[in-house]
Amino acid sequence: QVQLAESGGGLVQSGGSLRLSCAASGRTFSSYTMGWFRQAPGKEREFVALISRSGGSREYADSVKGRFTISRDNAKNAVFLQMDSLKSADTAAYYCAASTWPLPSSSSATYNYWGQGTQVTVSS
Repeated sequence: QVQLAESGGGLVQSGGSLRLSCAASGRTFSSYTMGWFRQAPGKEREFVALISRSGGSREYADSVKGRFTISRDNAKNAVFLQMDSLKSADTAAYYCAASTWPLPSSSSATYNYWGQGTQVTVSS
């Protein structure tokens, strides 16, 4: 089992940047595919980015491709989301998630563990 805690959210102007962090407990962090999802008010939770166990494979939602970068540090049990060129449409609660699914997947159903979320608000 793993516990996840996000940090780094806040209020930023359009065009600005934020770096989200997710700290994981447990000694098997490197065995999880890690993902970031987000949920805006009145909308369903949506996939943002994922990174494979070794960090060698990454996937992004089309809406954030070229602006967001996911990374991980297995030695520190942490995953990060660097968000640049932020837009008002990026305003949402952002969630870190861990998956034991055999292959990396953008489906939230394949993620076993979730953090509590951190709010990102982009003002126009």
